[in-house]
Amino acid sequence: MSVESVADFRARAREFIRDNLKPINPDSQFGTLRNDRTEQEELAFVARDREVQRMLFDAKLAGVCFPKEYGGLGLTPAHQAALNEELFGFEYPQRIQAPTIAPCASVLLDFGTEEQKQRHIPAILRGEEIWMQLLSEPSSGSDVASALTSAVREGDDWILNGSKIWTTGAWWSDWGLCLARTNWDVPKHRGLTVFMFPLKQEGVAVHRIEMLNGSKEFCQEFLTDVRVPDTDRVGEVDGGWTVGTRWMYHERMLFSSPLVTTPKGNLNGAAGSGALVAVARELGRDADPIAHELVGRARTLELTKQHLSSRIAESMASGRLNDQAAAIGRLFNGYTGQRIFTLEFDLAGAHGAAWGDNDGASRVAGEDFLMRQAASIGGGTLEMARNVISERVLGMPREKSIDKDVPFRDVPRGATSQR
Repeated sequence: MSVESVADFRARAREFIRDNLKPINPDSQFGTLRNDRTEQEELAFVARDREVQRMLFDAKLAGVCFPKEYGGLGLTPAHQAALNEELFGFEYPQRIQAPTIAPCASVLLDFGTEEQKQRHIPAILRGEEIWMQLLSEPSSGSDVASALTSAVREGDDWILNGSKIWTTGAWWSDWGLCLARTNWDVPKHRGLTVFMFPLKQEGVAVHRIEMLNGSKEFCQEFLTDVRVPDTDRVGEVDGGWTVGTRWMYHERMLFSSPLVTTPKGNLNGAAGSGALVAVARELGRDADPIAHELVGRARTLELTKQHLSSRIAESMASGRLNDQAAAIGRLFNGYTGQRIFTLEFDLAGAHGAAWGDNDGASRVAGEDFLMRQAASIGGGTLEMARNVISERVLGMPREKSIDKDVPFRDVPRGATSQR
């Protein structure tokens, strides 16, 4: 059976998209964790994402690079790129791309058992399962290897206790991919194991965290005697760091991944020059040369970010760079987010510093500025990215660690994090 050409696939995708999906303003999704929807509206968006994902699946446009045996099409990154280009300016199932497709489904492809892949990946591609990654903890920040969430073997099951935090959208999601500690008597990286479990079950309490701008999309999960069958373990017992290293690679690559469906040129919720254009128009500064300069700076950062991401992905695929080079893109993306939010605020001026309920883009500029640090924290801090680049890409000496080769139970910790 012949493989569908990229040209034929593009033509088929274009026809389906224009006949079935709603046109949207690409700039409508810029910003970060904005508090611009009610709970009911957010749930309606989630439901629509599931519906669109199913529409793409039924049209044989979902899971383009996923293997056919798991519900995908088994096509090439060039086919996925064609779909992404045709989707620009149209709705797409945004909430199912990250972290459901990448990193969660990507991790299942790398480390899941055949049964796990058959059970979950087709359901993900049909929009039936939305996944969250349960990595960060209140006591360990970006040092995910210091996880205190415990998993204790009990027959054919594991009992999980602990807490995870900064999980965007956990309150409307279905499954979680969770890193837990299974061995306290070895150094921290060697005693971790990855599990998956439904988020809506006894013992899982999801608490929504209110941010500076009123957004409640970030969540904290409390796990109390959550029972997980060993068949829902991902990877080897105490081999969670091997899984986790690849997991974080998929997270850093995210929208450069050939598994992810996202319109080419779309900023995926990040800051964009379109936000500055909206502010300039609202304030009547369309002809202001200073406004033009600020918009130009933002646009330059956007274009650099897009081309840098492509260059890094190509270099890793060809072997010129190792997979830890994904941290380069993470670092620049975080810097770009901070910088464009600052440019947006500079353009808004006093209108961004004080606003009323009836203000529009200039009010949002102030809120975005308050939330700008999220770009340097979510997905791993920029400090961690710099460490990865220096040590694992450039080969510089590793930073000294006081807990190297020390059993994790003997590592000094603050009073609030003692086991």
